[in-house]
Amino acid sequence: MNNPFETIEERLSRIEILLINMKFQTGDSINPGSDSPLTITQAAELLNLTTPTIYGLIHKRIIPHNKKGKRLYFLKSELLDWVKSGRKKTIAECEANPESHLRTPKKRRVQA
Repeated sequence: MNNPFETIEERLSRIEILLINMKFQTGDSINPGSDSPLTITQAAELLNLTTPTIYGLIHKRIIPHNKKGKRLYFLKSELLDWVKSGRKKTIAECEANPESHLRTPKKRRVQA
């Protein structure tokens, strides 16, 4: 028998994806079809993060960005790809392909 929480987690994940897609489709204050450079304020709004958080991610070289002189720019497509790259598989996806989650043994060094 399946765990009822798995179903709830899957549903919540799908709802979250739908809400994110709806937000990006409406564009809020950012044109969804364009890939023109965004300011740090627009990038923070798009990602629903604060500006200091964005600066922290830049400092750690985690978030994709461009710098021209003293100005920071972001491309919407790069930011969305960055967000998508952090997607975690659901339990159902993991169970469907268990081989991809098996650990491969580490190669041992031969000491001389």
